[in-house]
Amino acid sequence: MKKSILYAAIAVCFTACQNRSPEQKIDSLAEATDTGTVKTKACYAYIKNRDTVLLSFNTAGHTIAGSLSNNLFEKDKNSGTIAGLIKGDTIIADYTATGEGMTSVTQVAFLRKGDQLLEGYAPTTEKNGKQVFTSISELKFGTSLVLSAIPCK
Repeated sequence: MKKSILYAAIAVCFTACQNRSPEQKIDSLAEATDTGTVKTKACYAYIKNRDTVLLSFNTAGHTIAGSLSNNLFEKDKNSGTIAGLIKGDTIIADYTATGEGMTSVTQVAFLRKGDQLLEGYAPTTEKNGKQVFTSISELKFGTSLVLSAIPCK
């Protein structure tokens, strides 16, 4: 009797975890504390013609926190902080940016390929005051904005 209750409880937990959306899985991963992890720093840059993007962040376990600056030719310059999660080779983070006197929060994604980060794109929607991907599973990682590892200052 006790074993069947235990198996039923495990099945319910497993099913509940599997039915979460990708965003819920990422949110629940952020809530997990990772004690005793080593913190590392990484820095990346994209510099081409008149465009410059700089990204630096610290990692601790599956979490990242750092700064991102976008200075793209004929676009509004913005800079701010990122905070998010690393899942496998993918970074999903919130980018809180200030540009032209306005502050906004946008979800960003990067795919790690060797010593490069490819920026991810997908349809977005506004949710709770920030722009988020409508579906993490629809992310496409192209070659238009590829950041390369650089030495951190």
